[in-house]
Amino acid sequence: MSTLSTHVLDTNRGRPASGVPITLEVQASGGTWKELARGVTNDDGRVRDFLPQGARVEPGLYRMTFDTGAYFRTLGVKGFYPSVTVLFELAAPDEHYHVPLLLSPFGYSTYRGS
Repeated sequence: MSTLSTHVLDTNRGRPASGVPITLEVQASGGTWKELARGVTNDDGRVRDFLPQGARVEPGLYRMTFDTGAYFRTLGVKGFYPSVTVLFELAAPDEHYHVPLLLSPFGYSTYRGS
């Protein structure tokens, strides 16, 4: 069974980004998007229990949308990207997928983590 996790790090401040709202969606038939989960990063920049216990992540296209504008507003910082959407494909249903986001007010980076 697949698991899915994320971790948001504020590279400008050199610490985890707490309070970032995140939405996870899967592409359904016909190309529409279906919301699977919502969460907010904790003090460690992670969302604990992002998916319900025992939830199965099937192969397909997924997207995570990070509300970076809300995060930067709480810091009193004007950022350039009001949100970051990461589109990715899950292929192997028995692997763990980790989608980290490295964030600053004027840039971001992501990769497939472990």
